Amino acid sequence: MALVPEKGTHDGAAGEAVREAVARARAAQSSWAALSYAQRAARLKKAGRYLASHIDEITETIHRENGKLRMDALAAELLPAVLAFSYYSKRGRKFLAPRKLRGGSLLMFNKQSILVKKPWGVVGIISPWNYPFAIPFSEAVMALLAGNAVILKTASVTPGAGRAIAGIFGAADLPEGLFTHVEIPGAKAGPAFISGGVDKLFFTGSTATGKEIMALAASRLLPLVLELGGADAAIIRGDADLDRAALGVLWSGFSNAGQSCGGAQRILVHRDVYRPFLEKLCALVRNFRAGEGEDSDFGPMTTVKQKEAVEKQIAACLAMGAKIAAQSAAPGPGVSFPAERFIPATVLTDLGPETPLMTDEIFGPVVGVCPVQDDDEALRIANSSSYGLTGSVWSKDRRRAREIAARMNAGAVMVNDHLMSHGLAETPWGGFGDSGLGKTHGEAGFAEMLKTTVVVDDALPGTRRNLWWHPYSEEVFRGIRAAAVFAAASPLSKKLRAVPTLLKIFFRYWKKE
Repeated sequence: MALVPEKGTHDGAAGEAVREAVARARAAQSSWAALSYAQRAARLKKAGRYLASHIDEITETIHRENGKLRMDALAAELLPAVLAFSYYSKRGRKFLAPRKLRGGSLLMFNKQSILVKKPWGVVGIISPWNYPFAIPFSEAVMALLAGNAVILKTASVTPGAGRAIAGIFGAADLPEGLFTHVEIPGAKAGPAFISGGVDKLFFTGSTATGKEIMALAASRLLPLVLELGGADAAIIRGDADLDRAALGVLWSGFSNAGQSCGGAQRILVHRDVYRPFLEKLCALVRNFRAGEGEDSDFGPMTTVKQKEAVEKQIAACLAMGAKIAAQSAAPGPGVSFPAERFIPATVLTDLGPETPLMTDEIFGPVVGVCPVQDDDEALRIANSSSYGLTGSVWSKDRRRAREIAARMNAGAVMVNDHLMSHGLAETPWGGFGDSGLGKTHGEAGFAEMLKTTVVVDDALPGTRRNLWWHPYSEEVFRGIRAAAVFAAASPLSKKLRAVPTLLKIFFRYWKKE
C-alpha cells in the first residue's frame, strides 16, 4: 500500500509519479495474480471488515469534502459500496471461470474452443468528485479480485475519499505496491496515466475530458472504459402514478444537489397529465429544505465554479424563453458551508428544443418539464440527445413501460424509478454516444477487468493434417466446396448430394501424403 504525494504541477512530475507507482504495482501484480481466486478474496475480506467498521467516518469525510448530505453519502455511496463488495466477492469466481463454447458447425466437430480470462496487469482508475467513494471503490474491488494491480487517482477537491479507499485496502493483506492512491493535479492525470504505463484505464468525468483522454490513448492503443456525462430523459405516461413519479423525479433530479450524471433532467410528460404532474413536482420543490443536517433535503454544490456554470446555463435557458415554474428556498442560518455554494432547486418549463437543458448536461439541481403528445413523441425527444446514459419510464402498465424502455437510446433504463441502478452491483452501468464507452458494474463490468484468450483444442485423436492443408489437389478443392455447400443455407437435396464428395476427403485427417 502506498500513497504518492503530489510532486509538482508539471506533466513530468505527475508522469514520473505514476511511472514509479506502475513499476511497483507490476512487481506486486504477478504474485497476486498467481494466487487462486479464493486466496485473493480471503485477503480482501479484511478490507470489507475495515469498511464495515468505518462507515460513519467515511460518510462524514464525503459530506465535508463533497458537500452532499450525510444521507446522500450513506445511501448513494456507502451502501452501494458495501453491496458491491459482497456481490463481487461471491460472484467473481464464476466470472473468472474458463468457459467452453458450443460448436458452431458439425463440420468443425473436432475443434473445442475455451475462453480463458486473465487480468490486464496494472489498471488505472481516474475518478470524479461527485461520487468520490462509491465509483472508484467498486472498480478497485473488481480489479483486485480479477488479479490486477490498481493505481487510483481521485479528484483533487475530494482527496479524503481517496485516502479512505487507500485505508480500506491498506487493512487487507495485499502485496506492497499492489494498490496505490496517487495525488497529482487533475489536469495532469490523463497524460500521466497514459504515459505512465498502465495496461488499461478507467475514467469517470466530463465528456470533454473523456474525449481528450481517448485521443491521447490512441497513440498507445490503450484500452479504455469511459463513463462520461448524461442528459437523462424521464418519460411520464398518461397512466403513471403521478405521486410516485413526482417523488422519483425529485430524488433523481435533486439528490447530491443534482450533481449526478444519471439524474433525471428532461421530464417528458403526457399532455393529459402534464398540469397535475407539474403542480405536484413544483409543490415538492417549493417545500425543499436546503441545508446540511439530517432534516435537510439537499445540500450545497461541491464547488462555486460548478454552481456558477449551472447558473449560466439557467440564464441561457431563460434568455431563450424558458420559465421558472418553481424554486426552493435558500438555506436557513447556521450552515457551515459557504452560502455561495448553494443554488435553489429549480423547475423550468416552456423549453425549446435548442435550450441548453434539452441539449446539454446540466450538472446541478435543475429539471425541465415538457408536455408530449404520445409515447412516440416522448421517445423522439428522449433519443434526440447526443448522450445515452440512463433514462426512465413511469407507467402503471409495466409491460408497455418495458417496451418503451427497450426503445430508449440509453445504457440503463428504469421502470418507475430513476438513477438508482448504479447502486445495483449486478447491473451494468455505461452509456452510448457522448456518455462514453464500456461498462462498469455487474458481470459486464467485471469482464472489463479481464482480457480474454480463446484456446482452440483439436479433440480428434491421431490426425496428421486438417482437410484444407497442403498438398492441394482437385479432389481437395471439390471436397472443401462440398463442405461449403453442406454448411450453407442450401436446400436439403443439395446438402445430401454434397455428402459423398465431402466424405471422400474426410479420411485425409489420418492419411499420409
